[in-house]
Amino acid sequence: MKAVILAGGGGTRLWPLSTPERPKQFQKLVSDKTMLEETVERLDFLQPEDIYIAINEKHLGIVRELCPNIPGKNIIIEPALRDTAPCIGFASTIIAKRHPGEVMAIIYADHLIKNKAEFQAKLKLAEKLAQAKDTLNIIEVEATEPNINYGYVKLGPVVEKIDNTEIYQLDCFKEKPNLETAKKFLEDGNYLWNTGLYVWKADTILQYYQKFQPETYEKLQKMVSSTGEISEETQTLYGTLEKNSLDYAIMEKLDPSIVRIIKADLGWSDIGSFKAIWEELAKTKEENITRGDTKLIGCSGCLIYSDNNERVAGISLTDTVIIDSPNGLLVCNKEDSKRVKDLNQ
Repeated sequence: MKAVILAGGGGTRLWPLSTPERPKQFQKLVSDKTMLEETVERLDFLQPEDIYIAINEKHLGIVRELCPNIPGKNIIIEPALRDTAPCIGFASTIIAKRHPGEVMAIIYADHLIKNKAEFQAKLKLAEKLAQAKDTLNIIEVEATEPNINYGYVKLGPVVEKIDNTEIYQLDCFKEKPNLETAKKFLEDGNYLWNTGLYVWKADTILQYYQKFQPETYEKLQKMVSSTGEISEETQTLYGTLEKNSLDYAIMEKLDPSIVRIIKADLGWSDIGSFKAIWEELAKTKEENITRGDTKLIGCSGCLIYSDNNERVAGISLTDTVIIDSPNGLLVCNKEDSKRVKDLNQ
């Protein structure tokens, strides 16, 4: 198996910690390691040469610093930001030509996964399915709240059982819902959060690029030589690829019968807000999560980070976020921290 870590995101939802120069995948958000370092460590059942990292060119120095063991040829540089369909197609083309018939996994560098053993076990199970059935496989998690910031998948019938794990056929994808719909999904019980953890043969997913995105497919073939080397045309061609997500471009157009869903208890979150960071770190509703030089009196349920070498003090605050960093100062209600991305519009 080859793993492709997607690390090209902008991280606009966690300003001022996350910036275009150093977005959230390169930040220490829930531990003393960056999200990218945690992601690579989670894949320690693979050899470094089996791990690829897709990035924006301006972050090459950061990635080489954080991941010195990953071979340079495995760092895939996106010449332009064209969303996940071009990026995953580019990575799939490289792997298919370097390693014909190989299974690949798509993994996001800025997602939290706390259950490492479960993560690895389900990746290996998905690899078995891809090799034996040539299916497109998704590792998904049960919804625990009516979250309107996640996409969902609806479970189809159970088609088989492997290693005591039920394997489901996909019924359909569901876009980010409104609150009323999300509540119905949660009550129904047949809807899972879509993590974006995909496992398939590189050759197989490219067949669907050829079918559903023929122009993109032809350009991808020109970008990568028969031996998997990046061609000189890549710099020009990549920017002309249709900007689209993988789900819109490919996944939602597939016959559901070829897609398999594997449930997993991953302890997963996409860490999309400061509230999400607090939820991962706090053990009680009243606990304050702090970093740096802070002093709190009578505060409850707050997230206070002082990364600016100055004291941040709070008195009688409840459910408040204060982030003081060299890039700016943020003060907001914890529940409204999801609106941080609006500051960048």
